[in-house]
Amino acid sequence: MRKTFRPQTSLAIALLTFSWIPLCTTQAASAAQPCRIEVVERGTGWPVPLVELRTTHHARFFTDNAGVIAFDLPELMGRETWFDIIGNGYEVPKDGFGYRGVRLKPEPDKTLKIEVNRTIIAKRLGRLTGGGMFAESQKLGQELDWREPGILGCDSIQNAVHRGKMFWLWGDTTLAKYPLGLFHGTSATTPIQPLEKFTPPIRLKLDYFTDDQGTPRNVATMPGSGPTWVTGYLSLPDRHGEARLVGAYVKIKPPLEAYEWGLCVWNDATANFEPLRVLWTKSAATPKQPPVPEGHPALWKDSAGKEWVLFGNPLPTLRCPATFEGWQDSSKWEVLKPQESLVSAADSKPVKPHTGSIAWNPWRMRWVTVFMEHFGKPSVFGELWYAEAKSPTGPWGEAVKILSHENYTFYNPRIHPEFTAADSPILIFEGTYTMQFADKPHPTPRYDYNQILYRLDLDDPALKPAQAN
Repeated sequence: MRKTFRPQTSLAIALLTFSWIPLCTTQAASAAQPCRIEVVERGTGWPVPLVELRTTHHARFFTDNAGVIAFDLPELMGRETWFDIIGNGYEVPKDGFGYRGVRLKPEPDKTLKIEVNRTIIAKRLGRLTGGGMFAESQKLGQELDWREPGILGCDSIQNAVHRGKMFWLWGDTTLAKYPLGLFHGTSATTPIQPLEKFTPPIRLKLDYFTDDQGTPRNVATMPGSGPTWVTGYLSLPDRHGEARLVGAYVKIKPPLEAYEWGLCVWNDATANFEPLRVLWTKSAATPKQPPVPEGHPALWKDSAGKEWVLFGNPLPTLRCPATFEGWQDSSKWEVLKPQESLVSAADSKPVKPHTGSIAWNPWRMRWVTVFMEHFGKPSVFGELWYAEAKSPTGPWGEAVKILSHENYTFYNPRIHPEFTAADSPILIFEGTYTMQFADKPHPTPRYDYNQILYRLDLDDPALKPAQAN
């Protein structure tokens, strides 16, 4: 027998259905709330960026610039969970089986804290470039005012104070829209002292040079195929007293072969580098590049009172008068022979510098260097050292290792002497953190191919061996 349609029955079913939907939604939202995991340094309580937590089924999580992870694996919520701790200089003690990790019970909307011991002398402050610097915190509803720059990766920093601002310049730059990004230099400006504090979390707000759509753009497109890299970046006065931002550029062809070097000058009106002149083009007749003003420059006044620019990476290999005219006139360049190796303060073994920079430090009243070791251990290109000298051309004293990596690269470290006051014992430096040239490591999400900032306290007793002479 056919059932009679009853409107009130259908209405009751509808009301029951719609009353059930919010309940389901609420339960789903509750289940989706991450567990907040904070990683801090034992003793100081400072947040520690770039610490990996890895589960027994190989799920990987990394702390953001605030030292935070938003843990959201539903299969492990409410379950006792082991996390391996991998921290590149930050660790927890080994257990009886040799594992370094912690056992936690993640629960939705709960906060858990992990304390790690710092085993390196340098203190990690955080990432300066790339996307998602506060991504984990933002998943938890924090740091929501942080503005994403639209850049995911930046290679090798150059810095210069020019016309009252700090100018920043990077090499190859990764974007989100395609695997091939920008290959002719990206740039930004900040105040000369851009950070209010030197404790994490840090927030460096970069004002990028952009295109009409507001996207960071190339600033050093030079004639010829292949990428353009700019180095030896500084501001010099010309004969009229005008500040001129300059650099040396190199053109690259696969795999990483330099085939042309030249000089370029910043056009303040168009905010672009323009070629000044070609110094060398590779050919059968000229297979080897001549000395060029490359690397990280440093200003120096000799005993006679003459101002020079020293170029080196890390130790000086060339100098020229500290003027725009002296910089562009290769007849005024003088080639310098740098110290081939330094001595380790720990074991007296030679340490060969590969890349890095020097700076005068008024607190130490010495020249200081932070450099990457050539074929170091445990990481081939990830071991960083500190040393001092009375003269920028040496001799350089014993070196102390300040930073180490676990099968990862940290190259082209750059000291930032302008960031701190003259009476401050704090030395700030950054470098490029990348999987390149390491032994097939897993790339670190968000951090790979980006700039990371470190702090070195020059009154740390661990540096005494480098300061003894």
